[in-house]
Amino acid sequence: MALLKLQGAMRIFSCQRSYSLKAQGQLTKDFMEALKAVAGSSNVSMSLAVREQHGRDESMHRCSPPDAVVWPQDVEQVSKLAAMCYSQGVPIIPFGTGTGLEGGVSAVKGGVCFNLTRMDRILQLNTEDFTVAVEPGVTHKALNSYLRDSGLWFPVDPGADASLCGMAATSASGTNAVRYGTMRHNVLNLQVVLPDGRVLHTAGQGRHFRKSSAGYNLTGLFIGSEGTLGLITQATLKLHGTPEAMVSAVCSFPSVQAAVDCTVQVLQASIPIARIEFLDDVTISACNQFSGLSYAVSPTLFLEFHGTPRSLEEQVQNTEDIVQLNGGSDFAWAREPEMRNKLWTARHNAWATPRMCVSLSPSSPRLWWRPRETWRNLGSRALFLVTWVMGTSTASWCTTQMTQMRADVSRTSQTNWPGGLWP
Repeated sequence: MALLKLQGAMRIFSCQRSYSLKAQGQLTKDFMEALKAVAGSSNVSMSLAVREQHGRDESMHRCSPPDAVVWPQDVEQVSKLAAMCYSQGVPIIPFGTGTGLEGGVSAVKGGVCFNLTRMDRILQLNTEDFTVAVEPGVTHKALNSYLRDSGLWFPVDPGADASLCGMAATSASGTNAVRYGTMRHNVLNLQVVLPDGRVLHTAGQGRHFRKSSAGYNLTGLFIGSEGTLGLITQATLKLHGTPEAMVSAVCSFPSVQAAVDCTVQVLQASIPIARIEFLDDVTISACNQFSGLSYAVSPTLFLEFHGTPRSLEEQVQNTEDIVQLNGGSDFAWAREPEMRNKLWTARHNAWATPRMCVSLSPSSPRLWWRPRETWRNLGSRALFLVTWVMGTSTASWCTTQMTQMRADVSRTSQTNWPGGLWP
């Protein structure tokens, strides 16, 4: 049985090799007419402008446009179109809202882009089971707007108004992950169109069990697959009760290590904090300038608490005690929704920060040097990124910062740099 499944998988994905022998941009007229026969002439485009629009996301990767773009209206059309592409060895590129940062929509070998935004229905809201099924055109903000009067919400917030099926395909997370988990923890079932057109329900059709130990975890297999295993055409999501009260706070620390120690102690104390995000002095300075804030330029924690008014008092008091033990400042509060949104928008706007996460184990190198080391290694590439995303004023500030970093490096002997990372 295992051998048969392996052979079937090899047949499904062998189409990529066969198409690689064809010239990009060589979709035949008959093939295009077949696409239009399924999706309708108005839902198929070979316009250069449309193809270039679908050939890149919000990342720095250069545009790699598909050979054609198609807008299917339902899962039946997706299945038929996928089967056609599979039979001809044509690559398929799923497209949601194009808010990704990894270049996942780039059609590096051409093919047909499936824009799924017109499949935008919210299905099967079940307030008793705390579940909802959505099509790929439904975004995070649209779902929460729909749920506003139900007492429920979907807490996974990646910052951008991404499509929910796209969030499942990329295993998105967000600032609420510390309490509510990531997409991997909040998806109960997926409807997937496989490359050959077959339709699969990863947990069984119409099912949304919170736990199951029967069979393969197919839902987990497709979450984070980035569109390489199939097209997600429906996602059943786990909802949560809307908190009665929310409050956000900001506090600064004398060092990165103090902020990290505070974070670990808050989690060890089992305080049900909803968000706790770390920003170093370089990032908080950029946030101040870009988002019009005025926080102290030092290692900083952004925090948010959810619960009843009484439970918030206990959470805040316990957290304040831990902050003070680690030399942190008094909390700067953001109680009103407008102020909280401004605070977390500033945090989301810092998405250009390089990945600098390391283990907190005592055996790992210390953390203080990582942000500056990363910026120093990026050099002009980091400056280009900031210029493109944040504008020339912030880029000028970054130029000053990198100049200072180079000066710091020249005054630092090679033996003082931990981990042997001297270039």
